[in-house]
Amino acid sequence: MQLKEYLQYDGLGLAELVAKKQVSAKELLQVALARAEQTKTLNCITISMQDYAETRAKTHLTGPFAGVPFLVKDLYQEYEGYPSTYGCKAFKRLGYIAETTSEIVHRWNNAGIITFGRTNTPEFGIKGITEPDAWGTCKNPWNLKHNSGGSSGGSASAVAAGIVPLAGASDGGGSIRIPASYCGLFGLKPSRGRTPWGPHTSEAMHGAAMQHVLTKSVRDSAAMLDATQGEDAHSLFKIPAPHESYLKTIQRPPKKLRIGFCIESPIDTKISEDAKAAVLHTAKLLTQLGHDVVEAKPAIDGMSLAKDFIVTWFSQFTYAMDQIRKTVKVTDADFELDSLAIEAFGARTTATQYLHTLEQWGTYVAQMNTFFSQYDLFLLPATASVAPKNGEVKTPSWQKPILKGLLKLGKAHILAEGKLVEQMIRENLKWVPFTQLANITGLPAMSVPLYWNKAGLPLGSQFIAPFAREDVLLQLAVQLEQAQPWWWRYQEIKI
Repeated sequence: MQLKEYLQYDGLGLAELVAKKQVSAKELLQVALARAEQTKTLNCITISMQDYAETRAKTHLTGPFAGVPFLVKDLYQEYEGYPSTYGCKAFKRLGYIAETTSEIVHRWNNAGIITFGRTNTPEFGIKGITEPDAWGTCKNPWNLKHNSGGSSGGSASAVAAGIVPLAGASDGGGSIRIPASYCGLFGLKPSRGRTPWGPHTSEAMHGAAMQHVLTKSVRDSAAMLDATQGEDAHSLFKIPAPHESYLKTIQRPPKKLRIGFCIESPIDTKISEDAKAAVLHTAKLLTQLGHDVVEAKPAIDGMSLAKDFIVTWFSQFTYAMDQIRKTVKVTDADFELDSLAIEAFGARTTATQYLHTLEQWGTYVAQMNTFFSQYDLFLLPATASVAPKNGEVKTPSWQKPILKGLLKLGKAHILAEGKLVEQMIRENLKWVPFTQLANITGLPAMSVPLYWNKAGLPLGSQFIAPFAREDVLLQLAVQLEQAQPWWWRYQEIKI
C-alpha cells in the first residue's frame, strides 16, 4: 500500500482491508513507520516500540481495529516492559520501564491495534501545550510555527499528519478537546467512569480525567468507545452501559435538538474572533439541519469553577509529586520550573479547603442538570483561539528568577494568595477557559472540526451533553460530519 491510499482510510476502513486480505498488518505498519520518519520534524513520537509492533503484526489479531497502526500517549498508558517518561526529564534520565500494562491499553489491544510508539506530552500532562523540557516542542501539522496543543499534543499531531488514523489520548482539563481543536480532529471526552483507569488507580482526579482517543472520523471514536467502555475491578462506581453499541447508534440521525450556545469567556478573558466565528458558523449549520439553537448558558460562576478546578488540579499534582519523590531518586533539577511552582501552590491547600472545593463540584453538576432540563446540548468554543505559536505560552522570562528565589525560600505559594489568585487563574486558563466545565462535572464533551481560519488553522466547536449521553454527541457529530465533511482538508497538509 502506498501512502496516498493509506491516507484515504480511517481506522475501521484499514481494518476492513486487512480482514479482506487486501493488505496485511505488516504492510500497514511499514507505511505508518515511513510516514512517521517523513514527518519527523513534528516531534510527535518520542519513544519507539517498533520491535513490539513488528512482532505483533505477525500474529493473528481480532477486533474492530485488527491490524491498524496505533500510538499511545506517554502518560499513564503503559505497556509492561516498555519505557514511560510522562514527559518528565527524571523518568527519561532514569530509563523508567513500566511494570504493568494499563487496563485501557489491554482493551485497545483487544480491539486489534498495533502500537509502535509513544507520543509527546507536556511534563505530567499539566499544560495545554506540548513543549516539555524532556522531549522538546511538538509542532502543529497545519503550520509548524504553531503548537499542537496539550496534553495529548503528540497524538493529535500524529493523527492529523496521517501517521496513524487514531491514537491514545486523555483529558483532565481539556487534553483531548484542546489538541483536537488546534489540530482539526474529532475529540470526545467520555463521561466520568466511562473508560477505566486501572490498575494504577480507581479514577483520576475524582473522575474529572478520562481516557479515549483522537480521530479523524467520528465512527472510529464510536467504535473504540464500544471496545473500551465500562468499569474495571478498580472502578469506584458502575456507569450505566449504553443500550446499544455506539457504532450502531450513529447509523441513525439525532432527533431535533434544542441547543444553547455561548461565545463569552467564563473567566472574562479575551476570546478571539476566530473562536466566535467558529461557534456562530456551527450554530448556523445546526439551524440548517433543523435543530433549535439559541444563545443561552448555565447559571454557573465561571471564576468560581476555575478556582475550584485549579485548587483540585494543583493539589492532586502535589500528591503525585510526593509519591514520585518517595519512590524515585530525584532532585528539583529533574523537574520543570512550572511543575515545581504548581507543587508549591498545591502544598498550601488545607484539607478543609480541598473538601470545600469538592463540595462545590456538586453545585456545578446541579446547575448543569438545571440547564439540561431546558436544552439537550451546550455549544461553546473548544479553545479561545487557534493554536498558539511555539513558545508563546510560557512563564515570562522576568518572572523566572523571582519564582526560583521564592521556591528556594519556600515562599512560592504567596503568588497564589490574595488578589493574585484570579490573575493567576486568568493567566493560566486564558487560552483554554472553556474545557474545565465538562471535567469538573464529569459530563461527556466533544470538539468537532468545522472551522478553519484564513491562515488555514482550525478551531473546534465544543458540545457538552448530559451525563452518560455520549450517544447524543456521537449522533450529532456524524450528522455534522456528513453535512460539512472535513476529511478532504487533511490532504492540504504538506510537511
